[in-house]
Order: sequence, then C-alpha cells, then structure tokens
Amino acid sequence: MGDDRVQMAIELFQKAYRMQMEGELDLAVSLYKKSLALHPTAEAHTFLGWTYRFQGKLDEAIDECKKAIERDPGFGNPYNDIGAYLIELGKPEEAIPWLEKAIGSKRYEAYHYPWYNLGRVYIAIENYTKARESFRKALEVSPQYEPAREALDKVRRMLQ
Repeated sequence: MGDDRVQMAIELFQKAYRMQMEGELDLAVSLYKKSLALHPTAEAHTFLGWTYRFQGKLDEAIDECKKAIERDPGFGNPYNDIGAYLIELGKPEEAIPWLEKAIGSKRYEAYHYPWYNLGRVYIAIENYTKARESFRKALEVSPQYEPAREALDKVRRMLQ
C-alpha cells in the first residue's frame, strides 16, 4: 500500500505542476495538497509555495518553503524561493541569509538563481560592488543565464 501512495502522490504532483504551468492555479494548489497528504516531500511543499506566489500569497508561499526545509534541509530551492519572496516584499536584507543557505545547499540544480537574487539584494541596498560579484558568480555557474548578464552590464555602467 505504501508504494501505491507514493506513486499516486508523484502522479498528483506531476499533474499539479502541469496545471500550474497552464495557469490553473487553484486546481494546482488542490492537487499539490492531495499529493502532500499522501506522501509529503520538500519538492511538493516548494512548488505549492511557488503556486501561492503566483496567486500573490507570499506569506503562504514562505510558510510552504519553511515546511519544505523542515522535510529536507539540504534541498536548495526553498531557501532561494524565500529569499526571492522577501525581495518582492521589500525586505532585501532579510533575504541574504536565505540566499546564502541556498548557495551552500547540498541539493540544488540551479545555483545561479540564488547568486542572481543575491545580486538583486545588493542592488536594492546600493552595494554595487557586491552586486557585481554576485552576478559574476551566477554567470560562472550558468554562462547562458541572460538576466544575470543583463544585470551585470547594468551594474558595470553604474560603476563607470
């Protein structure tokens, strides 16, 4: 029975993700919650949080990311997401420790995102030297990440 629950949770998670990408956010929330009820994972909590963010529910998004971290402290995505949500909430300095945890996490497929978001924080607090360093790091990790390249060019022009 346990394997059946896990398989059903995976299928619900995948369907939730498809609905999220299609803009069916309420349905995606419902499906993520059903997946979590069957077999809670850090990924499902993180993606439910991401869906809440698209709905403008940033506090709920942060709560889901914290649940993801409780489930798997080595998973980098929720740390980065909390940092990004705090930037959106106008609290860039509060985002720094979360983004640093994302950068130092054991399991993350996109380390360029927290470096880029850290650059955004440093722009917001007018520390352009650190912003430049962060955008450079993002590009070291992912040389094709265009938002970091554009941001780095903008900072370079500001520092001239």
